[in-house]
Amino acid sequence: MDRCGWCGVDPVYVDYHDTEWGVPEWDSRALWEKLILDGFQAGLSWITILKKRNNFRSAFANFDPNEIATWGEKEVEILVQNAGIIRHRGKIEAAIGNARAWQKIEQREGFDTFLWGYMENKPLQNSWASLADVPAHTPLSTQISKDLKKAGFRFCGPTIVYAFMQATGMVNDHLVGCPRHAEVAAMQPTS
Repeated sequence: MDRCGWCGVDPVYVDYHDTEWGVPEWDSRALWEKLILDGFQAGLSWITILKKRNNFRSAFANFDPNEIATWGEKEVEILVQNAGIIRHRGKIEAAIGNARAWQKIEQREGFDTFLWGYMENKPLQNSWASLADVPAHTPLSTQISKDLKKAGFRFCGPTIVYAFMQATGMVNDHLVGCPRHAEVAAMQPTS
């Protein structure tokens, strides 16, 4: 298989590439989880987050934003001591604040509806030939980032948002030579 070059040969990365990355995600809670994990990834490699993802799920109540929104300083202190996750106080505090921001959007219109509305509920299909062609951010990721920040989110700059869009299948950035490009493109909604 001629996979996208970024995944290398690490079995964790290969499995993520082959089964999850770029698959359209429509669940509000799962979208929130992926956005939070992308925020924790800032300044680090994604493989670091993938290898700690189960620890994050355990530490963050399986990424239940309604539970996390109730957390305060006590929970922050516990998480800062948890060696199984990224122990960055600012990112931990942002995750709690982002849970509260998620609740407002979820109640108003649904977090999934809010995000997918930017794409008119259809993943954007790109046709990149090489990794050098793939942008780090786009005008759309910049707009979504601004709107998320306006809604109270943190650790969601344009580059983080674009990585999130790639991961959740809002954009299909598998290279055209990768078999997953066509497989993911076929996951377009029919209506």
